[in-house]
Amino acid sequence: MAGWDRLSGLVKLEVKQRLEEGCDAAGFEERVHLAGEDPSKLRNLYEELMALPIRADFPFSEPSDLASICAERPEPLQMAAPCLSDEEWSNKFNGAWLGRSAGCALGKPLEAWAFMYGAFGRAGWHNVKLWFEGADAWPITAYTPAVSRASQTYQLALSKWCRASTREHIAYMETDDDIRYTVLGLRMLEERGAGFESWHVGKLWHEKLSYRQVCTAETQAYLNFAQVTAHNQGEPPADWGTQQEWVRTYLNPYREWIGAQIRVDGYAYGAAGSPELAAELAWKDASFSHVKNGIYGAMFCSAMIAAAFAESDPRRIVAIGLSMIPKGSRLASDIRLAIEIADSTADQVELVSRIWEAFKHYDPVHTNNNAALCTAALLHSSGDFEKGITTAVLGGWDTDCNGATVGSILGASLGAAALPASWTKPLNDKLYAEVSGFHPIAISECARRSHSVFRKLQQTAGAN
Repeated sequence: MAGWDRLSGLVKLEVKQRLEEGCDAAGFEERVHLAGEDPSKLRNLYEELMALPIRADFPFSEPSDLASICAERPEPLQMAAPCLSDEEWSNKFNGAWLGRSAGCALGKPLEAWAFMYGAFGRAGWHNVKLWFEGADAWPITAYTPAVSRASQTYQLALSKWCRASTREHIAYMETDDDIRYTVLGLRMLEERGAGFESWHVGKLWHEKLSYRQVCTAETQAYLNFAQVTAHNQGEPPADWGTQQEWVRTYLNPYREWIGAQIRVDGYAYGAAGSPELAAELAWKDASFSHVKNGIYGAMFCSAMIAAAFAESDPRRIVAIGLSMIPKGSRLASDIRLAIEIADSTADQVELVSRIWEAFKHYDPVHTNNNAALCTAALLHSSGDFEKGITTAVLGGWDTDCNGATVGSILGASLGAAALPASWTKPLNDKLYAEVSGFHPIAISECARRSHSVFRKLQQTAGAN
């Protein structure tokens, strides 16, 4: 069973993953190359890789269980519970959904190789800039132009799947995994409240998502979960803890990539104003398919989104998110570096250039580099919505995911009424998610339902 890639591709990436996790995997890359496509040799190599211990001199401490994560994070920052009217809350939920949609739509056409990975000797951010310049649309103040002279001059091309999100054609939020997972987070809270487990995440995916709708870590966990469950098995077995570790790690070299980080918004909206609860809900979801920094990215972003409902200062929002993850982790170290870069850089182009150089050793869809870019974009924005989402998307890598995350945070903080109409009006309050009941649906209806879930979780917490 392979999944997102062939077995040889998965094992090759596993070598890099084990190196990043602090193992001595020297020589394995050549051994994988020599194994070719021989499944027996590849599986033997894979078992060897997974048995490698973490080096004694590895400077990071990175647990995946919630108790250890909480024990190793800084003291959570105190935050006063927001006192808002129903109308004010509604404005913020609308802002969060609209902001996420707008940021995602801006970055969606740019989710193509040259902008994510870099190409032709240029960094991804440079190719993004060239595209907008070639369309006489620089600096970025609107959605991505469908046509640019850069296609001929620099051999650049947008994603062929995302025409409906380009400036000339946008009329709604088109289907996207960032939006599907936000919808599924909402559904999980509507159906189970805060009491769900990671097992229920797998059951929800099997019920609502087709195989073609999941990618990388989610593909591998989706397949692995199918081996340990049955259609008529609704609740987790007694040994789910042991099975869970296999589900999220077996043939899954993507277990620290961005997938879990983009799945948290629906949970964070339900935990609006309560970043610690938002981080815990994110942990439950992320731990189905991810470990270590893959989980931390989800907790970091979920806490920031929840905090944004009560906070207006991006620096304070970032600090709250950082207080929810282990201080000795790679992600915490990378976020601190991103803060340093943002604090010493005033120019948008210089900022994304320095972030790219600092974190380009990660895969373009890894958690850490994208979380660092989101952090830098938030700080650079100083609370300005357009500056925030355009900086996040200009940075390259996972353009739609980063635009969506930064848009979600700033949208929740500012509220829908303060978002520029130039970004919200083209969406026509309509969202397509390719999920039953949400295809299409009014964005404002999603916001209303998130507000309702938030109230129910508040009542449950009060009763306890």
